[in-house]
Amino acid sequence: MTGTPLRVGLVGYGLAGSVFHAPLIATTEGLTLDTVVTSNPRRQEQARAEFPDVRLAAGPDELFARAGELDLVVLASPNKTHVPLATAALKAGLPVVVDKPIAGTAAEARDLAALADERGLLLSVFQNRRWDNDFLTLRRMIAEGELGDVWRFESRFERWRPQPKGGWRESGDPAEIGGLLYDLGSHVVDQALVLFGPATQVYAEAVVRRAGAEADDDTFIALTHANGVRSHLHVSATAAQLGPRFRVLGSRAGYVKYGLDPQEAALREGTRPGTEGWGAEDESLWGRIGSGESPLTGGGRPVPTLPGDYPAYYAAVAAALRDGAPNPVTAREAADALDVLEAARRSARDGVAVRL
Repeated sequence: MTGTPLRVGLVGYGLAGSVFHAPLIATTEGLTLDTVVTSNPRRQEQARAEFPDVRLAAGPDELFARAGELDLVVLASPNKTHVPLATAALKAGLPVVVDKPIAGTAAEARDLAALADERGLLLSVFQNRRWDNDFLTLRRMIAEGELGDVWRFESRFERWRPQPKGGWRESGDPAEIGGLLYDLGSHVVDQALVLFGPATQVYAEAVVRRAGAEADDDTFIALTHANGVRSHLHVSATAAQLGPRFRVLGSRAGYVKYGLDPQEAALREGTRPGTEGWGAEDESLWGRIGSGESPLTGGGRPVPTLPGDYPAYYAAVAAALRDGAPNPVTAREAADALDVLEAARRSARDGVAVRL
């Protein structure tokens, strides 16, 4: 990557902005974190401490007013703001990265995609879990035929959080687009569609289990893909015992993998991409491939886990902006996932399977 770095404005400095986006932007060759938008004085101090040269803005309008000084806007703000802020940014002539979910409905996502096409601007969605270590490993195994024909894909993103934390992510107000279906569900559905293609039928169960919780905190989604693969996807904040992250069953072998990719934990601890061993996993956590036995009793053989690579997302965004390389995650791909999430919400509400 050569030339003057592309100047990035980051809207939001909560969990998504400070832990994920800012460190990844700042360590990507060809990008520079120019401005952070937050009205919270504590977060302003945090941003200045972590990035001394960054400029601060109290609101998005202040950022869009000087659109000519920027090359990209990243939206790490609450879900309900994604559509209006992405619309304003595109109309200001700025390429946009939006944290998932891009919108509350697939129709809104497709409208944003159409606006970006009309303006000739990049609109990309931050689906960082496509660069998880286990997902990269599984994708390679499937491509190389190690499992044979995949029959069933089980994916779990489970946590044990018996006490609600509050905030908009756990709000029952539909306008907030909260709950696990749209939070962690955005990840597991996106991964299933990337691996196995479009879904033709969706069945879901969504429960509010914790006292005082307002939004779904224990959700199951079953997909039937057009190619015949069945995906069983679990997202939960109430799992007292965590299941395998992946259990994938094929005609030749199965693959079981426990544990989460280490990159989020590293970012939360302040480790920055580019440090030695970034994204690497200890051998004790490798998944196992085999047939006829349980991996927990020594069945199968260990499969080295590929390093996770969240930095690859922003490297691809920079290449798309500079060189016309492919958009790493398009808004239309995100809309396809939202079709599934909307169907899952209807299924859980009405107790029926929904055809797509």
